[in-house]
Amino acid sequence: MMGIVVIVHELGHYLVGRFYGAAVESFSIGFGKPLYERKDRVGTRWRVNWIPLGGFVKFVGESQLAGDVGKIEQGPQGKAYKDLAVWQRALVSVAGPVANFVLASLIFALILGVHGKANYSVGVGGVVEGSPAEQGGLAVGDVFVAVNGKPVTDAQTVTIPILLNPNKEMTFDVLRNGEAMSFKVTPNEVVRENEFGQMVPQSTAGIMLAGVALGERTRYNPVEALGAGVVETGATIDRTVTMLSRIVTGKMSFNAMTGPVGIGDISRRVVNKVWSQPELTTGQRVEQLFWMLLSICAAISVGVGFFNLLPLPVLDGGHLVFHAYEAVMGKELPEKVQEMSLTFGLILLLGMVVVITWGDIIETGLFGGVGG
Repeated sequence: MMGIVVIVHELGHYLVGRFYGAAVESFSIGFGKPLYERKDRVGTRWRVNWIPLGGFVKFVGESQLAGDVGKIEQGPQGKAYKDLAVWQRALVSVAGPVANFVLASLIFALILGVHGKANYSVGVGGVVEGSPAEQGGLAVGDVFVAVNGKPVTDAQTVTIPILLNPNKEMTFDVLRNGEAMSFKVTPNEVVRENEFGQMVPQSTAGIMLAGVALGERTRYNPVEALGAGVVETGATIDRTVTMLSRIVTGKMSFNAMTGPVGIGDISRRVVNKVWSQPELTTGQRVEQLFWMLLSICAAISVGVGFFNLLPLPVLDGGHLVFHAYEAVMGKELPEKVQEMSLTFGLILLLGMVVVITWGDIIETGLFGGVGG
């Protein structure tokens, strides 16, 4: 799944760059030495490298790392990257994340077009003794109407806001015996098993949900499904922004972020979970696994697209900052500033990767830790 997301991301950069005539030195999946390499008729090297994490497109004359500043590669046909107009380079930079958002929208549209959207009332099936929910006044039998002012149409519209608001007061509007009531509950963050079996820090209110009344499933025609897919992608981006802001301000654990190791572990657990259902035929298991992995792929695509828009110099967002400076000032950043920025950005990015990966390793229990 990660490979699909990376290829789509890099294709976004590549296609827009080639549309404006930019020469491409290499299109690489993974890092390190190539396992496979082929040069096309315009001189671009197409590579599959031995470290299967991420990938990149290198345009001729593009400064991706400090050592690239001021260099112009020879061979590939087309314009040097710096010969493109600044707005064209900005479009090339943003094209990768946009491609990820388009992929996510198409996947969500496919899922919604085939399955529709379930609508059902959600109630409180159980309350943990001493939990924030009990302290806030929620009780078994309450039927959720809204959470933080947003209508409840399924279980996710209750659970996701709770997960995104650790140690922050929330408002739950419910019906109790037909009477409208409102309660204030402040979820707390605890280390517990998530839906994939990993032990992770999660926000919890201490309630068990129960379906109360099943409503009519919403069905979409192809155009409506595409629109709903775009809306779902927007909602996923919004949740990502909320989570990141909580992490930056210290209101949510940094371990909430997941890297390639964690994604691989989630995929493995999903496969094991689906395949351990003896009541299903092999065909039913394969179908269920397909749709589950597809939805995970959509979420990963949104995450990769958003992460690359962060204003770190080695990421697309950082290059957009460079382009904005050039557009306003009428000249590029001094080469020394570019080199220092790219070096600092690379160090910061590698530090984030190490921390996130270590957290993933602990959560997955690869070294006999607490992972599920």
